[in-house]
Amino acid sequence: MVKRTRGSEAGVITTGDLNSEISYREIARCTDGFSQDNLIGSGSFGLVYKGTLASNGAFVAVKVLNLQQRGASRSFIDECIALRSIRHRNLLKIVSAVSSIDHQGHDFKTLVFEFMSNGNLDDWIHQKDKVQQESKRLTFIQRLNIAIDVACALEYLHNFCQTPVVHCDVKPSNVLLDDDLVAHVGDFGLATLLYEESSDSSTSKENSTMSCCLKGSIGYIPPEYGMGGQPSTLGDIYSYGILLMEIFTGKRPTDDEFEGGMGIHQYAEMALPNHAMEIADPCLLSEEEEEEEE
Repeated sequence: MVKRTRGSEAGVITTGDLNSEISYREIARCTDGFSQDNLIGSGSFGLVYKGTLASNGAFVAVKVLNLQQRGASRSFIDECIALRSIRHRNLLKIVSAVSSIDHQGHDFKTLVFEFMSNGNLDDWIHQKDKVQQESKRLTFIQRLNIAIDVACALEYLHNFCQTPVVHCDVKPSNVLLDDDLVAHVGDFGLATLLYEESSDSSTSKENSTMSCCLKGSIGYIPPEYGMGGQPSTLGDIYSYGILLMEIFTGKRPTDDEFEGGMGIHQYAEMALPNHAMEIADPCLLSEEEEEEEE
């Protein structure tokens, strides 16, 4: 339940692990007035800034929702509901959720998360230049460990939550990496809770409304969603399969190479079992060559 108040007082969601109440004023201060220098990412419904909490000096990631964008407020509520009771080492830890008023009297909603020093997996797989290729190179074992981390997170969401959670947006940019390159799945703005049939009618009706729209990102959405299918754990597994192929081939599912009905899954299937190394990320091949030279 998010409590909302005026001024600099923040509304805070009780997550069971929430350790502080953070005001709008502190959010603005810790991000240096939402400075572009502190901008570290953007999502479907807002921007993400790096901040430093004055109370304990901890680094945090501050996701500020653009409430002018359709669906942003719904996304905030859905993410709060999904994050309220989930705890796992491979899920991004929430510090606080704030629903308040900014200094201009406008609605303000933000989610404050633990800061992940190594950014997101997308930046590691798809380096923008040669400098990044040298500084952000994942070995085969590191990629395998990241894939296992994401699998563990999904197993927990699907099988060990009191109410199963479907993430609905499994992709590299939503996989965050800490100091040790341990993966943490984040961004639950599209998450859906799978209530049991025995749930009360109002909850079931709300869940049905939440689930009826197409959820996910192009290239990772399972085909059945496009044909009106409801979000399901199998949908997350499909997206995870695409993620796996992207991790080891270094190609996005939306790559220009995949045209004329061919997708990344057909691309991988055609290479198996005898030509797998021909479609592997070239970074992995250079790693193998270096090991042979040693």
